[in-house]
Amino acid sequence: MNIGSLIPPVIIALVVIFALIKRIPIFQSFVNGAQEGLECSISTAAPLVALITAVAMLKASGAMDMLINFVSPLTSLTGFPAQCVPLAIMKPISGSASTALLTDIFKNFGSDNLISKLAAVIAGSTETLFYTMAIYFGTIKVKNTRHTIACALIADITAIICAYFMLFKINKIF
Repeated sequence: MNIGSLIPPVIIALVVIFALIKRIPIFQSFVNGAQEGLECSISTAAPLVALITAVAMLKASGAMDMLINFVSPLTSLTGFPAQCVPLAIMKPISGSASTALLTDIFKNFGSDNLISKLAAVIAGSTETLFYTMAIYFGTIKVKNTRHTIACALIADITAIICAYFMLFKINKIF
């Protein structure tokens, strides 16, 4: 028998015993918690739908291609692989789109290539910040996010630059 499979029932039993000792109405507390969870899900639906719509419009309009073309002179000047630019741009916006781009890079270059390694580090060290902010700030109803987006974008850009220098400029690490 696996001891890990006993942990959930033991925790549930301890919670029930604690609730009985403290005379907490267990079922009513459960119903109240479920209701709060449902209200939280409903409040996050609007920002999530807006974000999904914006990503679909970005892809369908060709704006992503225009942005990549706009950035490509800078990337060619610095030596940053053009194949990783779409991933670097899409990662803060959409996790599923960036995963699809990462998979394409792996298919085209294999998994043991510097471009693939850079793409993997970018995917692993950056955040889908617009999705995360929409969910978390939407849940707690924050209207003024102040410097959060700028700081998060700076952190993502820093992660991308560090990954590039580690892999392409200090190649001895890997």
